[in-house]
Amino acid sequence: MERARFGHQVAEKRRLIKQYKMERERQQKLEEEEEIKRLRKELIPKAQLMPYFDRPFIPRRSKKQPTVPREPKFCIPRHKTIKCCRMSCNDMSGPSRLQHLPSSVEKAEALYQQRGQLKEEQLMKKIQKLVGEEEKLRMPIAQGLPWTTDEPKCLIKPPVKKNTIPIDLKLHSDIRAVERARFTHQVAEKGRLIKQYKMERERQQKLEEEEEIKRLRKELIPKAQLMPYFDRPFVSRRSEKQPTVPREPNFCIPRHKTIKCCRMSCNDMSGPSQLQHLPSSVEKAEALYKNRILQ
Repeated sequence: MERARFGHQVAEKRRLIKQYKMERERQQKLEEEEEIKRLRKELIPKAQLMPYFDRPFIPRRSKKQPTVPREPKFCIPRHKTIKCCRMSCNDMSGPSRLQHLPSSVEKAEALYQQRGQLKEEQLMKKIQKLVGEEEKLRMPIAQGLPWTTDEPKCLIKPPVKKNTIPIDLKLHSDIRAVERARFTHQVAEKGRLIKQYKMERERQQKLEEEEEIKRLRKELIPKAQLMPYFDRPFVSRRSEKQPTVPREPNFCIPRHKTIKCCRMSCNDMSGPSQLQHLPSSVEKAEALYKNRILQ
């Protein structure tokens, strides 16, 4: 059963591979045809336009004015400007706060300085955090033991684990490879036996043909026929046997068949007078003979 399933799988796999190759060749052929068509369209010679000899090309100067450079404006959006103004107004007190409103350049400089201070503070915090982590990871220096006569207690060592012995793994691919090698060997052995059987059969057939040819050669050798005896010629004579006398046929039924027929008739008939009506063997033979003559 497994051999049949494996053979079916191999045949199905070969069929799919063949179908895939045919499909790939067909796609490749179609792509080549499309490429050839495209190249033929591109390589069609096109007629070039003739220049206008009555209107020759004369380069002219552009009518556009040259670009004038100007100073860039570092402008803050309106919503941010309004927000800064409100914050500065809330901070200031008194009627003279409107006189000290900062300009857009001063606001931009203050914003850049504030952003720089925030980045510096974040960087310092990050450095301090890294330094603290490194200090925690450092091993402290061991201090010397006091001068005493007490012996230090030897701690019990933990049990040592045995070395792990690797197990010989049996992969499914290795098992399949062994089975496949065995199957290939069986197929090769079978092919070799079939070839040997064919060669032996051809050899036997050749020997039989040679024996037949030798036998025919011996039989087909022309031999001289015997000459007749001229001193004793053949004279036909009448037979001395008496002629056959015909006799009347005897249609006699064998005894075992007669007894069987009588038993069957006795079983069919009923009553004490059934034995009186049984026909004899002679009557049966006469009736059978008359029926044959009439037919």
